[in-house]
Amino acid sequence: MKIAIAMMILPLAAQGANYSARKTVVEGIEVVRLFDAERNTQVSIAPSIGNIAYEMKVNRMNVLYFPFAGLAQWKANLTPCAIPFLGPWANRLDEDAYWANGRKYILNPSLDNLRRDQFGQSIHGMLYFSSAWKLVSVEADADSARSVSRLEFWRYPDMMAQFPFAHTITMTHRLTKGVLEVETHIENHSFSPMPVSIGFHPFFNLHDSPRAEWSVHIPARQHVLLNDHMVPTGEMKHTEYADPQALATVQMDDILTDLDRGPDGRAVFWVKGKREKISVAFGPKYPVAVAFMPPGKEAVCLEPMTAITNAFNLAQRGLYKSLQSIPPGGEWKESFWITPEGF
Repeated sequence: MKIAIAMMILPLAAQGANYSARKTVVEGIEVVRLFDAERNTQVSIAPSIGNIAYEMKVNRMNVLYFPFAGLAQWKANLTPCAIPFLGPWANRLDEDAYWANGRKYILNPSLDNLRRDQFGQSIHGMLYFSSAWKLVSVEADADSARSVSRLEFWRYPDMMAQFPFAHTITMTHRLTKGVLEVETHIENHSFSPMPVSIGFHPFFNLHDSPRAEWSVHIPARQHVLLNDHMVPTGEMKHTEYADPQALATVQMDDILTDLDRGPDGRAVFWVKGKREKISVAFGPKYPVAVAFMPPGKEAVCLEPMTAITNAFNLAQRGLYKSLQSIPPGGEWKESFWITPEGF
């Protein structure tokens, strides 16, 4: 196995005609800020806190749900918000084990790096707030402002003990024409195929009305049925949402697939208030969505996923046929795009 190791010296700032990017320190925490001057848009990313983009401000209004006075308060009370990455598995596993390539891998709870749901099931892997991300570059030119961070999963024995597929994840946040692209690139260094069941859990926030007055567009034809522990049964039904669907009349925590896509291959979800609107476009390798209304929060989550919940185990049982994998020495890459309007 050959893994390239590079030492880099990062510039503090980069400047284009309209775009700029800079590395700074906020409340003792390294932050990258991307700017689009023409559209008065700023994106802020905290590489050491899960590489999470925690702000996307348009005319000083954050389109992401971030209920903290600052980064220090958030770091002292790490709770889900903004745009966390879920890996190396997204959502729940139905036991402390999973299948890959016909073999059963047992999780080790004593390593204390697993997240648990309300049922005690492992959820969202190990990287939600990981400090293992390292900033690689901060760039801007006439076309965009960009931040690139990397997590070398293979370097961490406690992670490899839970998911023994040596790999590297490179994430690029790219701000172009007021649109934030989040690109994820995975390199499989293993001698075995690596199953892919990652995702993102973005929390979106509108300012012009309470959530009860928002509506969503859900471009999905199939709704995945769940058991009483929120795990898919392997069955599906046709979706029954109105278009648009008023949030006042539903409580969503739904897994959706068979997405409607445009000529560019993207499936576009949106949430809309009185005048504000946030659209989320899923690239083709995100064939699954989760639509979620977090209880007690003025937010809605429209989440791009590579697979349904518990995909590793359902694939082994023959109940899920669409699990993606990366061949030995191969790569996987996909993006989703966030477009605010009316802010």
